[in-house]
Amino acid sequence: MNNNIIRGQLSVSLLCLAALGSLPSLSMAQDGAGIIEEVVVTARKRAENLQDVPVAVSAFNAAELQRQGVNDITELQQRLPNTTLQVSRGTNSTLTAYIRGIGQQDPLWGFEPGVGIYIDDVYIARPQGAVLDILDVENIEVLRGPQGTLYGKNTIGGALKYQTRQLDNEASFQIRGRAGSYNQRDIVISGSTPLIENTLYIGGGIASLQRDGFGEFRNTGDDNYNKEVQSAHLKLEWQATDDVLVRISADETQDDSNPRGGYRLTPSLVTGQRPYGSVYDSDSSLPVENEVNTEGASLHVVWDINDQLEFKSITSSREGYTYTNIDFDATAVNTFDVPAIYDDEQFTQEFQLNYVAGEMSVVGGLYYFSGEACGVFDVILGLAGITAENGGCVDTDSYSAYAQATYDFSPAFSMSLGGRYTTDEKVADVYRYVYLGAVYPEQNVTPLLVQSDFTDKEDWAEFSPHIGAQYRFSDDVMAYGSFTSGFKSGGFDMRANQSVNPLADEPFDPEIVDSFEVGLKSSLLDSRLRLNAALFYNDYQDMQVTVQRAVGTTDYASQVVNAGEAKMKGFELEAAAALTDNLSLSAVVGYIDAEFVEVSNFDPVVGRVVDVSDAWVISNTPEWSGNLALNYRADIGAWQSDWKLGASYRDSVHIFELPSALDEGSYTLMNADIVFTSPDSHWMIGLHGKNLTDEEYRIAGYNFAATFDSSGNLVAPGLGGEDTVTGFYGDPRTVMLSVGYQF
Repeated sequence: MNNNIIRGQLSVSLLCLAALGSLPSLSMAQDGAGIIEEVVVTARKRAENLQDVPVAVSAFNAAELQRQGVNDITELQQRLPNTTLQVSRGTNSTLTAYIRGIGQQDPLWGFEPGVGIYIDDVYIARPQGAVLDILDVENIEVLRGPQGTLYGKNTIGGALKYQTRQLDNEASFQIRGRAGSYNQRDIVISGSTPLIENTLYIGGGIASLQRDGFGEFRNTGDDNYNKEVQSAHLKLEWQATDDVLVRISADETQDDSNPRGGYRLTPSLVTGQRPYGSVYDSDSSLPVENEVNTEGASLHVVWDINDQLEFKSITSSREGYTYTNIDFDATAVNTFDVPAIYDDEQFTQEFQLNYVAGEMSVVGGLYYFSGEACGVFDVILGLAGITAENGGCVDTDSYSAYAQATYDFSPAFSMSLGGRYTTDEKVADVYRYVYLGAVYPEQNVTPLLVQSDFTDKEDWAEFSPHIGAQYRFSDDVMAYGSFTSGFKSGGFDMRANQSVNPLADEPFDPEIVDSFEVGLKSSLLDSRLRLNAALFYNDYQDMQVTVQRAVGTTDYASQVVNAGEAKMKGFELEAAAALTDNLSLSAVVGYIDAEFVEVSNFDPVVGRVVDVSDAWVISNTPEWSGNLALNYRADIGAWQSDWKLGASYRDSVHIFELPSALDEGSYTLMNADIVFTSPDSHWMIGLHGKNLTDEEYRIAGYNFAATFDSSGNLVAPGLGGEDTVTGFYGDPRTVMLSVGYQF
């Protein structure tokens, strides 16, 4: 651990020194050349220069993402401070998202995320299907820190905004093919055209994303970590009048990739199977079947009432379906198998007003969310000859009203004040049955035991305030400070087992985060250096802690309680510098000190509630993170070439709140990109290498370990009679060739 800390501090120090060491070169660069481009963001629900926004936000445009060969949003983790965006455990498309130590550990239906995901300003309630591929995107913004006033509940860590490309009078066509390691073969086609000039436009696209597995299921020969995704989207825009725009969008994505099999870190107690030589190899006693379907439609209406006032209406409907088979123990014997179904749908409506006049700007609105999240999973314990099935639905209705105003007291000084009031109502139907033999979801079988079967409801009301101030020292330097609060919705434990825990049906309350932040944004040396920094402190209260304990080898008790309190403090630094007309450097550094202050947990040994905060850790949150990249642009004949070399560092990380063998040490990923653009900008050819040193790094896992004494002798097996400690890993070294044509 001490070595990891030293390596983390050394790596980040080198990043800082590299960035600072470039400054003498900047002073000698020619004026007016190599200027860092202006970035426009919508963090405050209106278009603004990134350097004018008193929010810690990072932005990526379409050209930048294409030049770097970014395939999906999880790759942005390498370019962001204090941020985790990873694939969750045994799937290809369920997202684990953490920002500044806050996120969603458990993707079970009915539980809520801590980082909000938005597609074209539409909130996506579930993490299933949220590993978004980069297709026809305009830009992506990542907002760090609670966004409770403008974006509502479940953004206590931050928000990720994915904006698709807008349409206009110019007809366009793009086709891009990618081929690479592990038989990667992608094709993306998109385009748009005006149907009636200045009035009606249509656009859309299709994509097929295919790749063989990084490994295989040894006992079946099926691919492990493969990819098989098809996606389509359609957009229609109508400029009804000079002042009214109507946009209709629809999309669908089908993911038929195999479920991911875990890598056993320990020998099997049942089969004697020892860890394989490749971390991407596994075994499974379940059929290698997986299906994830997400689809949605939205209606945007934008009305410019006058020069000062704009009205927006955003109506959307989305649904998702997942069927997956997860072999927890990763052996050819059905010791601990979990087939599962997730089925959810949501409807949202937002009315928004934006007012800008003189020294005053105001954004406010009304928001409604209605959703149903259902699911069922079967824990098949083959050695015991039983199946425990948990299932049910959670219906949610949420209403909120919000407003945030900014007033410029002078050209240099302004303040903002806002708040959001939200009411939440949830109705939960929960059951837990025990069957003889192996039972799969939706089978019509009479249960042997009924351990839970209840319907309950609860409602909550929360107010999320915001107050901030910013001061501009000059046209190029701005400082800000803010206090913002947010909350993550309460709910019910969908694993409730009342037979061993009579209180398991009780609801848990929302989490609350109060955040203090000060920051500096600067554009220096004639716009050749952009340097942004932020300091933050989070007071995290009423944390929802999932408490589970084994009951023998064939059962377990579960309850979610508001038993935790934590503190997070840290800093973030983002820098971009034009060293010469052709050479630029970017650097990102994140540091966070996150710890539990209190965790109240019932200890069955002593028979009372005890504070276990000294033993618990904040998961999915490395103490240090950083990225350093050099970019060089040069003409080769009539073609433009862009060369990039980058290194991304992540400190050691805990996978769960209790330290375990799954925890991962620090690692650095090296990436390189070479992109050639034709003189007319129609052709783009790129070669992209990722994880060039073939670093092996664990990002998730399952831990249902057996108990051993100090001599290594078995004391008690884990759930199902196994020693289940299985890990899931990030991508190995890959090389990809991309060829694109557009007009």
